[in-house]
Amino acid sequence: MKPAAPAAAPMAAPGHMGVDYEQRVDFDRLRKYRLARAKASLEASECGAYLLFDFYNIRYTTQTWIGGALGDKMTRYALLTRGGEPMLWDFGSAARHHRLYSPWLDPTNCHAGMLGLRGAIAPTAGLMEQAVRQIKGLLEDAGVADAPVGVDIVEPPFLFEMQRQGLTVVDAQQLMLDARQIKSHDEIMLLTQAAAMVDGVYQDIVEVLKPGIRENEIVALANKRLYEMGSDQVEAINAVSGERCNPHPHNFSDRLIRPGDQAFFDIIHSFNGYRTCYYRTFSVGSATPSQRDAYTKAREWMDASINMIKPGVGTDEVAAVWPKAEEFGFENEMAAFGLQFGHGLGLGLHERPIISRLNSMKEPIELQPGMVFALETYCPASDGFSAARIEEEVVVTPQGPRILTLFPAQDLVVANPY
Repeated sequence: MKPAAPAAAPMAAPGHMGVDYEQRVDFDRLRKYRLARAKASLEASECGAYLLFDFYNIRYTTQTWIGGALGDKMTRYALLTRGGEPMLWDFGSAARHHRLYSPWLDPTNCHAGMLGLRGAIAPTAGLMEQAVRQIKGLLEDAGVADAPVGVDIVEPPFLFEMQRQGLTVVDAQQLMLDARQIKSHDEIMLLTQAAAMVDGVYQDIVEVLKPGIRENEIVALANKRLYEMGSDQVEAINAVSGERCNPHPHNFSDRLIRPGDQAFFDIIHSFNGYRTCYYRTFSVGSATPSQRDAYTKAREWMDASINMIKPGVGTDEVAAVWPKAEEFGFENEMAAFGLQFGHGLGLGLHERPIISRLNSMKEPIELQPGMVFALETYCPASDGFSAARIEEEVVVTPQGPRILTLFPAQDLVVANPY
């Protein structure tokens, strides 16, 4: 099968600073685009308001971000009512910071809030009850208290408290994922800049990928370089080598790299919130025929899927060009999920569309211009322990696919050959 035709020009990936001599990311335009899409989603729904706990939805609507220790504590939340502006509850000091430095938010809409840090403060302390009472009052003020409230993700005690106080709760996550599906020019530029950072990290990896270095040392190198280049979150680095390649463990260890290993890596980080998911496979010093054959198959499957990418194509048609689970050693599609796979990229790592034989054949999604997603293929080698893993990030344009991930992957790269 012919490889995908190269794009006429790479997607723009300008420098990361703000400058006067080039048009780069317009963050004010980005903020307005995201909020407008969230508002349009709300207006088209049955909901009177969205109550958002998902960090990516909070960022999409309020244009604020706190990572690190607070990133998974379920204590930040935002409320968007019909015809209203976003309201945000955050750690008290963070709320004060937003009032000072986030002028797109009404300062009176930035509140100190605390719900319980994933249960560390018991619901019996009354913080959730107070929060729901305040939210209900705001819904009444907005004239939407009788309409359903769309919630994306929620702790059970908070959901129960909403119901106890008479609020009707429906799912907003599906609606917000739909809103986030089509990326603007600025979002695509940020995704391209994030991918360009990983291009460089892979060059660093190839140069040090020699016998005696450990998987975790590669992970440390990638983290250091990404943060030096301006990453705001290195979410995960998979580093998998030798006999760990098959089956794919989706993690890293302290294994020493050895001569002749096949090794693959996945670099997942974000720049100004926009993510990468970017696999590359290498052989260390030399490669066996079995390893090369596995790589060739993984590449053929990748190119076949890239060649399908254009507006109007269904995700079922893309998934159909990948092998069935049974054809590469798995008993069913659930067991093989995530190996021949596609997933949307944006503020979150796994957005729409999700492309696989597990779900796409039953409920396909039509590809549209502005979608950005990663395509992943995996092929076990005939030696029983090596494997090839390739991933490319793709933008859907009216002219077809544009590739963001530029580190060479058409052929198996042998690092530091003997």
